[in-house]
Amino acid sequence: VQLQASGGGLVQAGGSLRLSCVASGNFFKENAMMWYRQAPGKQRVLVAGMTSEGSVDYNDSLKGRFTVSRDNAKNTAYLQMNSLKPEDTAVYYCDLVELGGRNYGLEHWGKGTLVTVSS
Repeated sequence: VQLQASGGGLVQAGGSLRLSCVASGNFFKENAMMWYRQAPGKQRVLVAGMTSEGSVDYNDSLKGRFTVSRDNAKNTAYLQMNSLKPEDTAVYYCDLVELGGRNYGLEHWGKGTLVTVSS
């Protein structure tokens, strides 16, 4: 299973970015695609996630500015980020968790995409 995240870049504070994560390979059709981020010198934290059935989960501190969505037909998850702040600067990672089959609970990680928010 491969995850390819894209859409990161440099943006001014107050701006927006949309990240995409495309999953390829063999994985169970019921799954969760999650977004995490890791700022320099800090631990990786959950940003948001969405299951193939449509359930969503958000980091409460980001809810309202960030919106997660997905297109199951394209095996793609999106993270719309609005009103960006310098503290949103981080590497954003995509994670797919299999929610069925013999690999239940198995996680697959992508390499991440860097988001830099300038003040």
